[in-house]
Amino acid sequence: MAGKEKPNMVHQNAIHVETIRKEQTHQKLHTEFGINPYRKFHVPADNPMSRMSRKPTEAIADNSAFIEAFHKAKLEPNKKYSMPQTTSQEIGWLSTPLIPSNLYDKRLNFHRRSTAITKQE
Repeated sequence: MAGKEKPNMVHQNAIHVETIRKEQTHQKLHTEFGINPYRKFHVPADNPMSRMSRKPTEAIADNSAFIEAFHKAKLEPNKKYSMPQTTSQEIGWLSTPLIPSNLYDKRLNFHRRSTAITKQE
């Protein structure tokens, strides 16, 4: 009982070429896509503080009081208020240094330096 012979490289290449030719004849390139009308499509609401808005800004441009309030709301707390509003804001409210920084002041800056003791030989 003789089994099926294994095809050689020439036959395998011919089968491969024929398979690719058949696939290319039935291929169709789709360049236009659409939304399925039978599927529900929900558009999420815009973020109110987002910089990118999908809505036109002509209606907001006329209201200058709104724009000023919007810019004031975006400021840092120490620029909005004269005193901290919460106890958490008290930490770091005055962020300016008490003394001006000087990189050459050896009392405050501990740079690495090599001496005769620390030098590797």
